[in-house]
Amino acid sequence: MCPAPELDPETSSVTESPCRTDGFAALRSYAPIGDGRTVALVAEDGAIDWFPIPDLDSVPVFAALLDRPNGGRLDLMPTVPFRTERRYLPKTNVLETTFITEAGRVRVTDALNIGFGGRLPWTELARRVEGLDGEVPMRWRVAPGTCFNSTSPWARRTPHGAVLRAGTLNLGICVSENVDVDWTDQTASGAFVAAAGERQLIGVVASECEPLMLSSASDIDDGLDKTIAFWGNWSGQFECPEAWAEAVRRSVLVLKLLIFSPTGAIAAAATTSLPERLSGGKNWDYRFAWVRDTAYTLSALRRFGIREETHAAVSWLLRTVRRHGPDVGVFYCLDGSSPPPVTHYEVAGWRGIGPVVTGNRADGQLQLSIFADLFDTVRLYVDSGHVLDTETGHLLAGFADRACDAWRHQDAGMWELRRTEHYTTSKLGCWQALRCAVYLAELGQIPGDPGRWAGEADRIAEWVRRRCWSDELGSYEWYPGSGKLDTSILLHAGSGFDRGPRMSATIDALRRELGCGPLLFRFSGAREEEREGAFVACSFWAVSALHHVGRRAEARELMDELVELTNDVGVLPEMIDTDDHAFMGNLPQGLSHLALIGAALDLTS
Repeated sequence: MCPAPELDPETSSVTESPCRTDGFAALRSYAPIGDGRTVALVAEDGAIDWFPIPDLDSVPVFAALLDRPNGGRLDLMPTVPFRTERRYLPKTNVLETTFITEAGRVRVTDALNIGFGGRLPWTELARRVEGLDGEVPMRWRVAPGTCFNSTSPWARRTPHGAVLRAGTLNLGICVSENVDVDWTDQTASGAFVAAAGERQLIGVVASECEPLMLSSASDIDDGLDKTIAFWGNWSGQFECPEAWAEAVRRSVLVLKLLIFSPTGAIAAAATTSLPERLSGGKNWDYRFAWVRDTAYTLSALRRFGIREETHAAVSWLLRTVRRHGPDVGVFYCLDGSSPPPVTHYEVAGWRGIGPVVTGNRADGQLQLSIFADLFDTVRLYVDSGHVLDTETGHLLAGFADRACDAWRHQDAGMWELRRTEHYTTSKLGCWQALRCAVYLAELGQIPGDPGRWAGEADRIAEWVRRRCWSDELGSYEWYPGSGKLDTSILLHAGSGFDRGPRMSATIDALRRELGCGPLLFRFSGAREEEREGAFVACSFWAVSALHHVGRRAEARELMDELVELTNDVGVLPEMIDTDDHAFMGNLPQGLSHLALIGAALDLTS
């Protein structure tokens, strides 16, 4: 395939740093920042290689993560050799990177600014540069990309200075008075010396299809302090268990970044098209709200007593399901609309591992576990002392009736496979949903016939015990007669289906056949045939399952090992390569952090 025309050399030049190979940073090097509407990924060398504007699911104007020549990036780093140390400021999503050179040290503080009342009506990136000692020469650059080769950026002069444009996006550059700006027709850049005791600010403000507020550097700098205070105040509403407190707190803060504040929807991840296998082909867009992930997130938020986001997400989910009825979709767009078709782009991908896509092929699949996710979400909400409205009650009663019939069908399973089967955990999803429906009916929250629901739940449980247990494997199997294993069965220690000897034996079989060190692969063949990385969430599910079957010492030991696999600032991806612990798949991945939180809370409850 002939590559798309490149931008000019200044725009498309590769960021050179000790943290990169062929212009690409390792996925493990990225740290997210966000404002409730979008997320930017900051590499260890200070470059921002991923930054959709204005929304998380927008086609990204800064996407060097996937498109090295044309993706666009924001650079800020020393011009001399350096090494870095990083952390998030305590209890915040504000990132601090310290560059250490022979000439001195400089600290860069990165945030997407948030206003007094929450997210700003525009996008505002703040990059504060503080000299700590000595004098360090620095360079910066703002180089918009082509939005996956759909537009060509340009600089436009205005009475109040130049702005950068890319399609319908407007980008303003706001810098301190002592920082010069060099303009080309597609970029803004500059250089300065960071001396001990001095502070500079590099800011970017952005809007789409609306006027652009050109903030002053001092306003953006003040906004950074307000943002730090906002995050500290938000984190102050919950306490973390003493064990693994920092990992849990960071995971909760990562989940907050994935909550799309305009609607309350919860994105599964912040990126698209990062490879699940190094040979390519399994690259998907996870910037959608999965019903499954929403259910798990609400479970975590409820256990921390986080009220506003919980109510917003439940309301969004029920409104969206009602809007698209009568069937529950696997996932929806963050604004509640139907997902678009999968679109492929003429972009090489991270380290040339394509394809680059928007959309996800799982749309339209039948996944029976969706019933459990929906009902468990509502049950948790009711258990928190809330009341369902009449319309929602009737909606749920209809879904319970549907689950009574649907469990007899083949489906795509939790792993969204093209091959449909009678997957064990799909049947248990219907069992869990019907048990929740009975519970809600007994509380008077939904109408309907709980006798029928209870009877069908019993039939499902009996079928699974009779047909889905394999004496040969010493385990529940993936689907009857398959002779294969599936780690999603671990979730049904938590659901209460089985916490006895069979589940304990299943854990052993999974760790023996699908394990590599502390990590687990999703299902039989994922490692050998699919060539995937190990699925991070599955490994934390094993921690919870060990706890539920009474093997608590083993659970704590495994938890200690897994927590060490985060990157230097506590972030987890979808998958991890078992050879070198390199990150794989989209990140930050909400499901991974949710599984960590769930395991920690189970072990400390």
